[in-house]
This record gives sequence, structure tokens and C-alpha cells, in this order.
Amino acid sequence: MLRIGLISDTHGLLRPQAVDFLAGSDFIVHAGDVGNSLILESLAALAPLTVVRGNTDHGAWAERLPYSDCLGAGGLHLYAIHDLSDLPIDALEAQVDVVVHGHSHQPRVETRGDVLYVNPGSAGPRRFRLPIAAGELLIENGRVSARIVDLETGLTL
Repeated sequence: MLRIGLISDTHGLLRPQAVDFLAGSDFIVHAGDVGNSLILESLAALAPLTVVRGNTDHGAWAERLPYSDCLGAGGLHLYAIHDLSDLPIDALEAQVDVVVHGHSHQPRVETRGDVLYVNPGSAGPRRFRLPIAAGELLIENGRVSARIVDLETGLTL
């Protein structure tokens, strides 16, 4: 089984609970609004890292980040972008299996057609009353499942 850790909207805060949750991932995807390069270094020390630039990522360290990225994992095609409203492709037509996104800070797992859309929520500073969360994709035999976890309680959302 392949485990892909999902994190987004850290906004400069990498919580120990997020590091613990992501430890053991085969890959990590950060869906933007990272906050600083130290977070990227910490995540890259855990597993190979794919990261996209969020709307608040600025400065020299952020300029090298793509606004979107594609990756293959476990025979599936994943697409990462920060703000889903900026998605430049038709995911179904492009044969994307999973779209990972952030921006809204609202954790969500949703299937549209044959495409799984996952927003792991925000693992950074709390916004409104939204949970502090991260997620994971589990891929086995060409099938994918997604789970989002409240990092404060450990409960699946």
C-alpha cells in the first residue's frame, strides 16, 4: 500500500502533530500557502515532497514553486493546485484520478464523476472555527481512498 500525506495552508506554522501524522508517508503533497522555506525543508526530511505555490507564498523561496503540478503514484494520476477555482484543466478529460487542493481551509473529500477531490484543510493557524487538519491518500491495487484527520483530536473528519 502506498501512503501519500496531504497538507495545506500551514501559513508558516508546522505543528508537531502534523509532522507526526505525515511521518511514514511514501510521498507528501503540500497544496500551498506554505509560509516559509523551513517548512518545506522539514517536510522534505520526512518523504519526497511535491509542493505548489499558494496565493500567500511570496519571496525568492516561493518563486521556484509551480502553481500546479502533476504526479504519478501507484498507477494513478494526481494533480495538485492551491485554489480549486484556478484549476486550468478538465480533470476528468485529462484523466486525472485525484485533485489535491487547499485555500479554503475547509477539509473535504468529494467525488465528481470519476475524479476524487481532496482538500486536507489547514494544518496552520486556526481560521474561524475550522479544524486543524491534514489528510492522506491510500493507494492499493489501483484504488485510492482518502482520509482527513483532525490533528488536535486524532479523529477522522
